[in-house]
Amino acid sequence: MMKLEGVVKRYGSLTAVDRVDLDIEKGQRIVIIGPSGSGKTTLLRMINFLEKMDEGRILMEGAPVGYRLDKKGRLVMEKPHVICELRSEIGMVFQHFHLFPHMTVLQNVMEGPVTVKGEPREDVRKLAMDLLGKVGLVDKQDAYPAFLSGGQKQRVAIARALAMEPAVMLFDEPTSALDPELVGEVFSTIKALAEEGITMVIVTHQMGFAREIADRVIFMDNGKFIFEGHPGDLFSQTMEHPRIRAFLQKVL
Repeated sequence: MMKLEGVVKRYGSLTAVDRVDLDIEKGQRIVIIGPSGSGKTTLLRMINFLEKMDEGRILMEGAPVGYRLDKKGRLVMEKPHVICELRSEIGMVFQHFHLFPHMTVLQNVMEGPVTVKGEPREDVRKLAMDLLGKVGLVDKQDAYPAFLSGGQKQRVAIARALAMEPAVMLFDEPTSALDPELVGEVFSTIKALAEEGITMVIVTHQMGFAREIADRVIFMDNGKFIFEGHPGDLFSQTMEHPRIRAFLQKVL
């Protein structure tokens, strides 16, 4: 479905993502773990074209997308309307929800399909209500974000991303801003979506969740993938990679 080839992101002298290759197959659940500052969030933001890569290619269905070479041979992003069209295929759920505070829950979920895709409001309302039912928040349709718990806000954010009917969903540490007792309700929502076969790339520090939901797990450190494979192998007692062992001993 989507492929990254030799992707690089630099901030001055710091290389945040260092020649990463990633294949995202339809229906896969890819979980990326690793220490803070290892490049995980930057990588997600490049997949969604929120960060400009410095080198590499992004392909969708085998065709390069999002970038072109200018007259001097430099890699530049496509025009904004092209990027917006690509982003509509890639849902993203952020750490801090980013709901529109002046809109109700229902309005938040409807906004993208109505404003960006120009879909009929009544059709979108039905879709939005179905999605709110899926995340267990039909009773909050008329509430404003200020009156929701953190877990409820994040579930609204998930419904809002799904309303665009994306090909792939990106989750950037979706529970890191939540109180511990609210984490479970968000993970339950994500697991239910996974069971429906939705393609996902998830960045998380929750190792138990990573082990449970991933069919492929990646350990990222210093901008590179140093492990990619089955979660059972990563979390195995026989894992020999010293950096991974040291990390897991601290977080498990």
